[in-house]
Amino acid sequence: MNSFGNIFRLTTFGESHGLAVGGVVDGMPSGIPVDEAYIQSELDRRRPGQSRITTPRDEKDKVKILSGVFRGVSTGTPIGFLVENTNQHSQDYENIADTFRPSHADYTYYSKYGVRDYRGGGRSSARETISRVVGGALAKLVLRREGISVTAYTSQVGDVALNKPYCDVDFGQIENNIVRCPDPDTAERMIDLISKVKSEKDSVGGVITCVVKGAPVGLGEPCFDKLQAMLAHAMLSIGAVKGFEYGSGFAGSASRGSLHNDTFYMDGDRVRTRTNNSGGIQGGISNGEDIYFRVAFKPTATILMEQPTVNSLHQEVRTTVKGRHDPCVVPRAVPIVEAMAAIVLVDALLLEKAWK
Repeated sequence: MNSFGNIFRLTTFGESHGLAVGGVVDGMPSGIPVDEAYIQSELDRRRPGQSRITTPRDEKDKVKILSGVFRGVSTGTPIGFLVENTNQHSQDYENIADTFRPSHADYTYYSKYGVRDYRGGGRSSARETISRVVGGALAKLVLRREGISVTAYTSQVGDVALNKPYCDVDFGQIENNIVRCPDPDTAERMIDLISKVKSEKDSVGGVITCVVKGAPVGLGEPCFDKLQAMLAHAMLSIGAVKGFEYGSGFAGSASRGSLHNDTFYMDGDRVRTRTNNSGGIQGGISNGEDIYFRVAFKPTATILMEQPTVNSLHQEVRTTVKGRHDPCVVPRAVPIVEAMAAIVLVDALLLEKAWK
């Protein structure tokens, strides 16, 4: 499927070495100021070539809004947008035209469809996430009106981890370094590790933490459309994601109920919890506390060292990948995680309003 969401719905199209990538957002409420400079700034956070630890591919990723906006505000009709591809090196992929790169979508796409666009991975390329970031930026503009913020940051690269709870982190420091970690000392160690694996023609994975503040009570549905299930769907649809946990996550399984339960108290006329092991979600429905979750990314599958593999004739061969690739996808994935979370939250808000 190439569409995500129920009422607020993003449909994307395009391949990494085609003419363009783009999308359509249905369900954008009317009357929302659409700040195109802000949307572009979100894309700039995702774009390649922004630092020495990302791919040197030099795509400017300039977004063109095609419809659904008049005199700077949304009209309530579909918002179409386009981002042209301008810096492809398709020749870099000729040597793998009939070869399946390890841990890529090459084999599964070819097996399923009988054909694949081997240039940069085609539809499975990370350039597909451009459309997610544009859709997410539009969603953030809706959330801004509701007083809801979505903030993500790099909390781990390889074995270098920021061992602080999100509430002790200064979000203002996130964009002050190229790895998007809000702790300067930890950021430097992360950058050193990424630089090291890059020099060794290897790659490394990591973790992104995301925090939602200002979400009201009541978002999410019982059973199959629990809010955490919607967030998990969104995050696990991002290429290279290997895991999702919210609240106390897997660590909570080692606790006891007497320690893990978030007990209630009254804060004026508002019901609050003294702790937030639930991650702001109970019974699949937001409880008004901060929503927080973590997303694990694998090491970039494309590495520049020779590896054994199989080709389309089912012969065992060896291959060396060429091209320009990220040694760690995590720094550029921070705005993608935020975008998908924002889309989920706006969709949940609109679903909740539909009930009332």
